[in-house]
Amino acid sequence: MQFGYTILYVEDVRRSLAFYERAFGLGTAFLHESGDFGQLATGATALAFSSRRLMAELGKHPAAPDAAHPSGEIAFVTPDVPAALARALAAGATPVQDVQDMPWGQTVAYVADPDGFLVELCTPVQP
Repeated sequence: MQFGYTILYVEDVRRSLAFYERAFGLGTAFLHESGDFGQLATGATALAFSSRRLMAELGKHPAAPDAAHPSGEIAFVTPDVPAALARALAAGATPVQDVQDMPWGQTVAYVADPDGFLVELCTPVQP
């Protein structure tokens, strides 16, 4: 089995794709003509977005995320967390946690995207 993708349920797929392009330098790989589904070019495992409206039409009723009480997070690995944090904030991310060095040697910072999803910016984990 192979992990295929993660889908975040958002209010506006186009807005989310544009934010992730500006904040993290990721390109759009696909946007459905309806505007209700899109994917970023993130390598072997895709990060996708679906509108909450479409999910409601399909009988699912996702709750809006809350960065103050997250049930998960997505992480982007970078060698320069302070620069990544500055770029994300300039693109409109909400600061959640400033840059910190973790006891296991990783440097991390957290922001929330415009929909409230928690995004970790981190250096690689060293074995």
